[in-house]
Amino acid sequence: MLETKLRTKGIDHTVLHVKDVAKSRKFYLDVLGMTVNHEDATHAFLWCGGGQMVALFQVGEGTDIKPGDDVNHMALRIESGTYEEVKAYLESNGATVFGRPGDNRWIYFDDPDGHRLQIMYPD
Repeated sequence: MLETKLRTKGIDHTVLHVKDVAKSRKFYLDVLGMTVNHEDATHAFLWCGGGQMVALFQVGEGTDIKPGDDVNHMALRIESGTYEEVKAYLESNGATVFGRPGDNRWIYFDDPDGHRLQIMYPD
């Protein structure tokens, strides 16, 4: 178990739901000057400076996106900790943890208001 509080190093990425990932990707690259970290047919992770990313997640047909209501989750980087340490720490502080150990470098949980957060482990 971690002996002290988690130490965040900054925001890793913020997820925005979009209707057309290709169209949104073009806007963020061409208009805002971001660059591609990685992408697939329905996701684009774009560098926006300072080692931080904006992640565009394409939603399904018929999904209504409301301006100001489209942020899916916030991801925070931490300085140290393993999956089990972080999970135990979060649960001991009342958080409900989602996800499982494995090759993933992240763990999801909800804050007291139900906002989905994500912890990204150190590289």
